[in-house]
Amino acid sequence: MINVLKRQNGFSIAIPASFVSDVPHLREKTFRIGLVGRAAAIFRVDEIIVYPDQPKTDQRRDSNLVAVILSYMETPQYLRKRLFKIRPELQYAGALPPLRTPHHPTADKIENLAVGEYREGATVARVREGTLVDIGVEQPLIMEERKLPLNKRVTVKVAKLGKKPSAVLAKPEEIRQYWGYKVTVVDVPLGQLTKTRRFDLIIATSRRGTPLSTVADELRGRWRASRNKLVAFGAPTQGLYEIAAQEKLKLETIADFIVNTIPNQGTETVRTEEALCVTLSILNLF
Repeated sequence: MINVLKRQNGFSIAIPASFVSDVPHLREKTFRIGLVGRAAAIFRVDEIIVYPDQPKTDQRRDSNLVAVILSYMETPQYLRKRLFKIRPELQYAGALPPLRTPHHPTADKIENLAVGEYREGATVARVREGTLVDIGVEQPLIMEERKLPLNKRVTVKVAKLGKKPSAVLAKPEEIRQYWGYKVTVVDVPLGQLTKTRRFDLIIATSRRGTPLSTVADELRGRWRASRNKLVAFGAPTQGLYEIAAQEKLKLETIADFIVNTIPNQGTETVRTEEALCVTLSILNLF
């Protein structure tokens, strides 16, 4: 398993709820959402925000589909059956690619654990000594905490091995490795989102934006200095300029930079998941 460090500063991406609305079948929707999850994990994204981009349409179903599939992907395989019940949105989840991030270990034997190792787990039962937590090995480990709700996902650190292996709750700030992304569904459009969250660098992607090469030096400096970054992407049927206009806003008032990361594109449109892979790979150089 790789031992990649997490980013020192927050890194979020915003994708529209309608980004799979142009494909009718759940199988294809699942595949495209899977590409977003993989890209987010590859480039160590901390948060995927799903925002509504069609104010006259109820997009809760679309947002829920995207969020459920992305959350399922981010959950270690050994916890999925316990934490996710049978749901229609996950009918084709078996086709999703594995993330293979540090918090998705393949070791499933207690003998392969190490004291001090971090694992994702789920609380399974309360006993006299505390709470039993399933971390994907032959038997659950004991934690002293007794009041944890059952079937709750927790992050733990292996405290002791032997006949009675035990673990303790871990805090996110303890973990130096990249530990996956969280999924946030918001009910406010992009403009309001940027006002309610404290992002000190907001990058909008658009084919009508400035070629990234012309602002690369300035953007690199801002990127390295920022503590909480947001990169926003548009939808298949409308870009961020049009999405901002629905709020009667100019995109320039929302974003610090509006960049075109695919100048001279050879296709009429670039899908959201394609723009995501291209943009994040370029920004990763910063």
